[in-house]
Amino acid sequence: MKIEHKLMLSYVVNIVFIMVIGLFSLDSMNLTLTKLKFVEIADDLNSSFLEMRLSEKNYFLFKDRSALDEIEKNINVTLTSIEAVKNDIERAIGAENLNQLKIYINRYAKAIEEEKGLKKSGVRSELELRLEGRNLRDFFKTITQLERKNVNTLILRSKKVLLISFLVILLLSVVGGRLISRNIVNSMREIEGLAISISKGDFKKIEDITSNDECGAVVRAMNFMSDELKNREEEMIQSKKLASLGILTAGLAHELRNPLNNISMVAQNFIDMQDSLSRKQMVELMTRVEEETKRIEETVKNFLDFAKQREVHLKDADINDTIRQAVKLMQNALNISNIELTLSLDSSVPHVFIDEPQIQEVLINLMSNAIQAMSPGGKLFIVTHEGSAKDTVDIEVRDTGTGIPPEVLPNIFDPFFTTKGVDGTGLGMSISYGIVKKHKGTIKVESSVNIGTTFTVELPAHKE
Repeated sequence: MKIEHKLMLSYVVNIVFIMVIGLFSLDSMNLTLTKLKFVEIADDLNSSFLEMRLSEKNYFLFKDRSALDEIEKNINVTLTSIEAVKNDIERAIGAENLNQLKIYINRYAKAIEEEKGLKKSGVRSELELRLEGRNLRDFFKTITQLERKNVNTLILRSKKVLLISFLVILLLSVVGGRLISRNIVNSMREIEGLAISISKGDFKKIEDITSNDECGAVVRAMNFMSDELKNREEEMIQSKKLASLGILTAGLAHELRNPLNNISMVAQNFIDMQDSLSRKQMVELMTRVEEETKRIEETVKNFLDFAKQREVHLKDADINDTIRQAVKLMQNALNISNIELTLSLDSSVPHVFIDEPQIQEVLINLMSNAIQAMSPGGKLFIVTHEGSAKDTVDIEVRDTGTGIPPEVLPNIFDPFFTTKGVDGTGLGMSISYGIVKKHKGTIKVESSVNIGTTFTVELPAHKE
């Protein structure tokens, strides 16, 4: 059964149960109101009966026959009042008790009528009149007390039924809600676990799906998605391997072609002109060959550095000292290019856990790029400070160079991507990016054309 149908069924059951209780409560309330109304009527009738008995006593004490007329008048008024609310009284005390009440009233009326017919009251007639009046009073008093008791009993019973009904509805709601929610929660937990596994690259599936509701449908869809992702991942891995191989091969071939062409040209010139070359010219040609050979060597070295996973040897270090060591290595290049360097190193930054030579390599690469972007002349700023979250140490390398165009910026860390033409291999930033990532850090770049570029390296702070 679907969750929607389960919820609808639970709603219907609760609504039906509440309606039954409501109808019962309404009936009980109407009956209670009727009985309370009878009690109010009984109070009025009881007042009339007390007046009759009082007139009766006046008659026997003072022999005032007008008292009998007063009693007869009250009896007629009482009978008229009873007929006016006959239905309410009958529902409250029942038809049998109502008829019995009328009988007692008629007997009392008959006794009054007989007493009025006598010229002189006798002991026997007096006793009969008193007896009928007492019987009427006792009967009415009895049914009135009984109805008051019934009202209290009815109220207590309604209260008890309502309390039990409330507990039953609460129990049904809790148990039903618990069963439905447990089913949903268990399914959601399975789905959550599957989603987490998929996000980690573990494309497993949930077996033995017993639920046929919406959660079961979601689980089956997740299983299908897991299979599809697994197949797609294998395809993407193979595609990436081929793409990477193509990029690396094309990049390497491009970087090697120029120096090899230059060497070939020098060798051809040497062959063609060797008889007319002076020693100095020969040395110059061989020097060019050596330079181009070193360029090939540098390209291959950078390629190997990028391709292989170099082992990282981490140790506690003061990043400011690491920066100063890198600046010493670059000081001569800065002086030759007439670059003004400003260091703003925060002495309060925490230590970092790094491989110092590799981080120095990143800093040297960033400074080299800055020099090439500004030379000759320009300003270079290196700043350290604690990250905004207090868990990183940030290094900013900012120059006042030509900047990087916006359309080029997204590719700055791609292998073999360079804006330097034949003067660059396009591997330096890729290697730097890989080094920072191996240190669980990040490297970001912001640049504006003709204003300058800022590289920010964030390294995790070393906490004991």
